[in-house]
Amino acid sequence: MTAVVVCHSRKGGVGKSFLAYELAFLLDAVLVDLEHDGGGVTAKWGYRPQDHPRARLLDALEPGAPAPRPMRGFKKPALIPGHPDLYDHQPDANTMADALTKWAQEWDTDWIVVDTHPGASPAAHGALAVANIVLAPTALRTAELDATAELVNEIADYPLVIVPNFVPTTPPAAEIQRLRTIIDGTPVQVAPPIPTALHVGTRKKRIAITAEAPPAKSLQKVATALNDLSTFVKEYVHG
Repeated sequence: MTAVVVCHSRKGGVGKSFLAYELAFLLDAVLVDLEHDGGGVTAKWGYRPQDHPRARLLDALEPGAPAPRPMRGFKKPALIPGHPDLYDHQPDANTMADALTKWAQEWDTDWIVVDTHPGASPAAHGALAVANIVLAPTALRTAELDATAELVNEIADYPLVIVPNFVPTTPPAAEIQRLRTIIDGTPVQVAPPIPTALHVGTRKKRIAITAEAPPAKSLQKVATALNDLSTFVKEYVHG
C-alpha cells in the first residue's frame, strides 16, 4: 500500500518544505503541495503557478475527476504543484483525505509526501488524517519549541515525529532538554537531526541536494542526515 508522509508545522521558516522536497526525491514519491504562497516546494521545483490560470490540484478534487498527473523533472521529485487559488478555495478535511486516499490507488508510487501550509488548515487536517507519519521540523530555539509544544499538545495521538532542524555543531543543551520534556509521556518520537548549513538557504539549484553525487562539500553532512531521515521514515512506516 502507498504510504503518506506529511510534513507539517504550526510555524513557518522551520524547513518544512525543504524536508518535504528532499524526502520526496529520496523516497521516489509524489510530492503534493498544499501551499498557496510562493515560497514552497512548487517554486523550488521551478513551476510558476501564476502562469497557469487553473490549479490542477483543485480540478482533481471535482467529483469524478481523475487523479492529477504528477509533473516530472530531472533530479526532482514528481510534483503536484500548489496554486494561489488554494487560499480562496481551500478543500475541507474530508475532501482532502478522500482525495489523497483515491490518488494513492491511482498513482504508481509507494510513497506520497504532502507539504502542508504552515499552521492549522482544513486541507492540512485532511492530510494528517491519512498520514502514516507526520514529520514536524523544529529548530532548537524558544519560539520554534513553543510552536512544537503546541503541536504535540494538539496532535500527539497522530503518528507524529519531531525532526530537529538547523542543528548547530554544538547543540544547545537547554533546548534539547526542553524538547525531551515536550514529548515526555507521549508516543511522539524524535527523528535523526538535520545539521545547519549556510548553503541550504542560499543554494539556487532546483535539483535535490541528495540527487548530487557527491553533493557540494558544504552540504555533505546535510545530505547524509537527509538519507538517515529517509531510512528512519521507512523503518517507522514499515516496521
